[in-house]
Amino acid sequence: MALPGVVVEAHEVAGMRIYDAQFLIGAVKPEDFPEKTALPEVVFLGRSNVGKSSLINSIVRRKNLAHVSAAPGKTQQINFFGVNRQWILVDCPGFGYAKVSQQERRLWEQLIYQYLHERKQLRLVCYLIDSRHGPSPLDLAVLEELELMQRRYVVIITKKDKVSSATLAERITQIQELMGQCVGCVEILPYSSVLNDTRENLWAVLKRECSL
Repeated sequence: MALPGVVVEAHEVAGMRIYDAQFLIGAVKPEDFPEKTALPEVVFLGRSNVGKSSLINSIVRRKNLAHVSAAPGKTQQINFFGVNRQWILVDCPGFGYAKVSQQERRLWEQLIYQYLHERKQLRLVCYLIDSRHGPSPLDLAVLEELELMQRRYVVIITKKDKVSSATLAERITQIQELMGQCVGCVEILPYSSVLNDTRENLWAVLKRECSL
């Protein structure tokens, strides 16, 4: 795909050499979605400020491929990133709180759901939940919608470095119980974009699911 981007230096991640990672396009309407590609796509979803952009930067080992901000609602379009010319990682606006109007939030959500429903290249959804707060009613509503769509997804428990090991264990158990009857959930994985100690685990899941 001949779109301009930012190339990163080569890194070895989970047995895969990351030699190219670049921003492809930001979509504000379905017509903006990349068309001339059959590459498998992995989308990252979650509430505002849950750590989606930080996680994407973590797994490709780049500090600023996806823009990170402390202000919720900074991502205001669906951003597509190419990795190794083999994958496309997709960063979506956060659900819930953002310093924009309700109308704008509804438009974002409509765009996200249209992507989730219609995107044939989409192989896996990574749904992020903050380990400090646990799943909210909004989180559960989105996960239920993924089940109805029959999408495969992994629940990623973010910011695990911010909580004690006991709290993290409780959070994992809580989410395991909630996901017990869910067909589409393929993995529950704690993650820290500071420690990066489960990066290889996540890449293993992405490679497995995108090869199905």
